[in-house]
Amino acid sequence: MENPSRQPPRQPRQQPLPGLPAPPPPGAAALPPGTYAGQVVLVTGGGTGLGKAIAAEFARLGADLVIAGRRAGKLKAAQEELAAVPGAGRVTAAVCNIRDPERIAEVFDAAEAALGPPDVLVNNAAANFPSPAEDLSPGAWRAVVDITLTGTWFMTREFGRRHLAASTPGSIVNIGASYAWTGGPGFAHSAAAKAGVKNLVETLAVEWGPYGIRINGLVPGLFPHADMTEDIRAGLDRAAPDTGASAQEARGVRGGRGALDAPDAQGAQDARQPALRVGAPRELGWAATFLASPYARYITGHTLVVDGANWQRRSLVNPEVVPVRSQLGRGPFTP
Repeated sequence: MENPSRQPPRQPRQQPLPGLPAPPPPGAAALPPGTYAGQVVLVTGGGTGLGKAIAAEFARLGADLVIAGRRAGKLKAAQEELAAVPGAGRVTAAVCNIRDPERIAEVFDAAEAALGPPDVLVNNAAANFPSPAEDLSPGAWRAVVDITLTGTWFMTREFGRRHLAASTPGSIVNIGASYAWTGGPGFAHSAAAKAGVKNLVETLAVEWGPYGIRINGLVPGLFPHADMTEDIRAGLDRAAPDTGASAQEARGVRGGRGALDAPDAQGAQDARQPALRVGAPRELGWAATFLASPYARYITGHTLVVDGANWQRRSLVNPEVVPVRSQLGRGPFTP
């Protein structure tokens, strides 16, 4: 008969890990009411997704908004939605391809005529899609770099030149990406462009600081929303872990509680974040409104990462290397 004293100790039942607490509810504000009253905020890509979420938080704080984008229908719907945000000022929309500097100048002219010169610029518009680097055509490379980096520069230059000429202060927030630091396998075009966007933040903060113009970066983590592109959504679906209750309990992790396209999605991707939850888009909006606000006037040249520490995670044992082509379900490269 086995000696009971030699039996291994019973392992305590693992309790689900709490992760980071949920954010305050929709409609809460991170800054005092009216912080942006009388100020004009221009948001590129403001008609959909995270751009619209950022614009909504500026609206909640009293800003007059100009949302710019390429699709008139999306802009019109967003304009109506943002105008209904409690506390919002006036809201206008402008169809604009940010690769066209002449059109950009027209948008600034129209904004100034309707609302006044923009005090804050949020460079959110970007292009992206996953691809092995060797598959990128010259046109595909140019499309992403021209929108993400060159378009951001054209918008920034127009904003800066107008404030320099008028001797007025201003604030710019560039939406970046963590692979500007780390590299982005599968996104060589976007990673290179976002590295340029980050460098613009650091360069122009020094050049334009003496004139009262601040510029900062804001890097989002995973913020699922209804306007995610199909290729990005498909990549998340491929990478999603098993979210069955037994698998989650075995890991001590909260299970999936919503679809990826839900407004506060905390589904299958929760288990892949150190926070054990994905971000709510309004959290990114709160960060943007702070960086551009009077309460951050000594912050410039900085890039703030809002991702629950996901980009800093490391494994004790490196996972198996899976080539990008395999991750994307591509066959062998054929010239």
